[in-house]
Amino acid sequence: MTGHTQARSTMLVGTGVLVLIGSLVGLSVVGSVDQKKEAAPVGFATTLDVKGVPTEYVEWIQRAGQQCPEVSAPLVAAQIKAESNWDPTAVSPADAQGLSQFIPGTWATWGVDAASRDGSPEPDGVADPFTPGDAIMTQARYDCWLAGKVKKVNPGGDPTRLMLAAYNAGPGAVQDYDGVPPYPETQDYVTKIIESMTDFTGAQPDAQASEFGDRVVAAAKKWLGTPYSWGGGGPEGPGRGFAQGANTIGFDCSSLVQYAVYQASGGEELLPRVSQLQVLAGESVAGDDMRPGDVIGFNLNGSYDHIGIYIGHGQFIHAPKTGDVVKINSLDEPYYAQKPQKVRRFG
Repeated sequence: MTGHTQARSTMLVGTGVLVLIGSLVGLSVVGSVDQKKEAAPVGFATTLDVKGVPTEYVEWIQRAGQQCPEVSAPLVAAQIKAESNWDPTAVSPADAQGLSQFIPGTWATWGVDAASRDGSPEPDGVADPFTPGDAIMTQARYDCWLAGKVKKVNPGGDPTRLMLAAYNAGPGAVQDYDGVPPYPETQDYVTKIIESMTDFTGAQPDAQASEFGDRVVAAAKKWLGTPYSWGGGGPEGPGRGFAQGANTIGFDCSSLVQYAVYQASGGEELLPRVSQLQVLAGESVAGDDMRPGDVIGFNLNGSYDHIGIYIGHGQFIHAPKTGDVVKINSLDEPYYAQKPQKVRRFG
């Protein structure tokens, strides 16, 4: 609920010594190598799948998703689903109101008169949290402001995750912890919204992709922005990892690949769980012959201990390392370009 959630507890984060054995178990260990330069993530998937959105809200959510780069239409839809379950008359015990659950004090500052209470897309002179158009556009306005604020607090952090944390706990909490605060409610909120975004995300097909390859890419793109979780995830979707991934629901590099190929095949093709075995499966493909949906293994630390999916135009999608998210990088980046690679094709 916007603008009223405050810190109520302090969570002690356990520490320990862990010897990584990623080269043996095939989980991504990109984080164990000093990367001198890493490209910024392209961000979350932005194409709205309208199937889960009430028809009367589609146009407003599309418009809201164009207000700033950090706030996409799927994110707006996922937030509304979580906040009010699409009920424009919702009122919480804390007096959070409308689709986007603004409390009166926050609404007084941020409320936008974007629509009429009778449903027409023209302002009626009143900013009303119970008017869907007003609520949706105010949500986007507030989200964009939060995104700009938290980027200044933590320039290296993922802006959308930080924005969601600020939406739940307030930007002051993000500033105090220099990242997502360790409040269970806030961490659950961020994870819930990111996972829910996939219900409202449609991937744009690549015209050069094979039918199967296109499905592989689309399956992976649905999880852009999902946290990296060492040992987490599998063919059915993201899951809680172990060791340094024990508190995170998400994917590591090989589980994202396993998931995408499994989903693209309708459950008929289950790859091995680890990257070292994935690069031995399927059909070998020369690097010059890659097409979207092909799988690329990288030898980072003496074995093929990292893996991703080629999406076309010299780019690949992958789950890089602990603390990062599923993202898109370029094969031309020096860190990846200089590493031995193997390309495999499935389907």
